[in-house]
Amino acid sequence: MSTLYLVATPIGNLEDITYRAVRVLGEVPVIAAEDTRKTGKLLKHYGISAPLTSYHDHNKAQKRDEILARLGEGDVALVSDAGTPGINDPGFGLVNAALGAGHTIIPLPGASAPITALSASGLPADSFLYLGYLPRKSHQRQKLLNEVKASPHTLIFLATPHRLLDSLRDMASVLGNRKIAVARELTKRYEEIFRGTIDEAQKHFTEHEPRGEFTLVVAGLDSAGGKWSKARLQETLREAQSVGKKSPSKIAKEIAKQSGWKRSEVYDLLQEVRDEVMG
Repeated sequence: MSTLYLVATPIGNLEDITYRAVRVLGEVPVIAAEDTRKTGKLLKHYGISAPLTSYHDHNKAQKRDEILARLGEGDVALVSDAGTPGINDPGFGLVNAALGAGHTIIPLPGASAPITALSASGLPADSFLYLGYLPRKSHQRQKLLNEVKASPHTLIFLATPHRLLDSLRDMASVLGNRKIAVARELTKRYEEIFRGTIDEAQKHFTEHEPRGEFTLVVAGLDSAGGKWSKARLQETLREAQSVGKKSPSKIAKEIAKQSGWKRSEVYDLLQEVRDEVMG
């Protein structure tokens, strides 16, 4: 059986590609690309003339069988718009289909925006959670952030420029004023990595218009700055109380673990919040 090569390509700087990737792209009979125009520029830069076929979110259903048929005749290389195939692109489905058909999958490692940003963030990199693009709507973003706010792992997100400030506001609301690294235009001419707190990042990108693609690296709970403020704790307790599905004891136990406050302190404050709500 033939081989599907997963070839990592540059995320910006065209020099960020391996010798092996250039060789494989020059040897395969066909290259399946998320963006044929962008990949065409890369191939031209390295003098590669292999034929291209498109494979992206809008045609993946019909193109999958076509590419599997190509694999029946010979090897195929899969490349994404930028970086490593299968990360935030439709490569996952093709890989599964190729495996199901008995083909060999060979990954060629290389550039990856999340790992590049993490390595330069100044935040713990021994344990991290990658969550892809933040949702478009605020309530969806807040739901996701609430699901991971108690995680001890460094958090990594992608964000578009027109939603960056809204995303930072939601992060401040849900996660608190944690340390963050905001990386944009990685490996490109206007590369920037802002390091500071979420509040400082909001101020910076309010004063400097967000441009380019962003990778956000956020401190996990264990390194997020310790104990919550009383105001944040009270707000969280009000939200938990309004849901009304858990006992006060269970609410106090869960939030004590997240907030750095003692369980008894959280329980007493919860009673105050309940009395306040009841009038």
